[in-house]
Amino acid sequence: MSEAVPGVNFFDLGADHEQILFCNDSASGLRAIIAIHSTALGPALGGTRFYPFASTEEAVRDVLNLSRGMSYKAALAGLDLGGGKAVIIGDPATLKSEPLLRAYGRFVQSLHGRYYTACDVGTFSEDMDHIARECDYVTGRTVAHGGAGDSSVLTAYGVFQGMRAAAEVVWGAPTLDGRVVGVAGVGKVGRHLVRHLVEDGASVVVTDVAPAAVERVRAEFPDVTAVASTAELVAANLDVYAPCALGGALTDDVVGTLSAKIVCGAANNQLAHPGVEKLLADRGILYAPDYCVNSGGLIQVADELEGFSFERAKQRATGIFDTTKKVFALAEADGVPPAVAADRLAERRMHEVGRLRGIWLSST
Repeated sequence: MSEAVPGVNFFDLGADHEQILFCNDSASGLRAIIAIHSTALGPALGGTRFYPFASTEEAVRDVLNLSRGMSYKAALAGLDLGGGKAVIIGDPATLKSEPLLRAYGRFVQSLHGRYYTACDVGTFSEDMDHIARECDYVTGRTVAHGGAGDSSVLTAYGVFQGMRAAAEVVWGAPTLDGRVVGVAGVGKVGRHLVRHLVEDGASVVVTDVAPAAVERVRAEFPDVTAVASTAELVAANLDVYAPCALGGALTDDVVGTLSAKIVCGAANNQLAHPGVEKLLADRGILYAPDYCVNSGGLIQVADELEGFSFERAKQRATGIFDTTKKVFALAEADGVPPAVAADRLAERRMHEVGRLRGIWLSST
């Protein structure tokens, strides 16, 4: 799968990463990339995204961005884990199979514990069970196999905690009661987030590219309103905007259109380019950094490494409220956007703790 891409130097793209592994198994159709950004705090942990990327370059850029974000996410969450991510190129609806997943598991196994995999877009706990038949370094397995199950449960819970923290800063109380929240993307995480919001008394407006996802949410929560597109949602009169689909959701145009006072969602890499965080601040929109608030899923699957306890993991994910407030407080004190403050906190921990440990190697 390492076909040449004119004008693209993959070494330059991954210059700040420890390791990038291209995986190919022609018999099963597997074409995958595993990226390890940092093991300064411990073995890298991050999900496997199964997605029909248009090109190898697009897949490489995505896995590099995602793995870098996982390093920051783990550091800010206080975990002794590094950052990694994997992508499998293809449409999971047609390509995913037991042989392919098991072949992928053998590649993960070849890293000898430097990278632990888990669920992401296009993969589920049942897939992790297949991978685990060839690999010892898998989290997010089904409950039946002793795993943490669907990590979207605590991902959504953590986003809700971050949103409560933002609400306290903006409106003086840690609740979304009476507020209008727009959720873009109501798949695995967005659906759970809607439940928390409805239970808290918010009015919720949703959209998704998959009509079936919207129908499931509205069947469960009849008072939820649906709109046809993200553009329509962004233009609506919102108090909070929650991007919960793929990355790059916060573009210049989106920020210029938003009426919301808070942006807090589950999607990774929400800022379309450097500088968007300043545009948000200039417009008086409080941005809860994505990797700060969406770390609940990582906390959930990381807990599996200790012998999973949902209550223990949930208690740890509740701490996202305090972490988000700490980010906002540092941003205010330093006079910088929250995204910059979050980076500073994560980088400080990676430097101070990581310098004691260096590159992580398995002891086995």
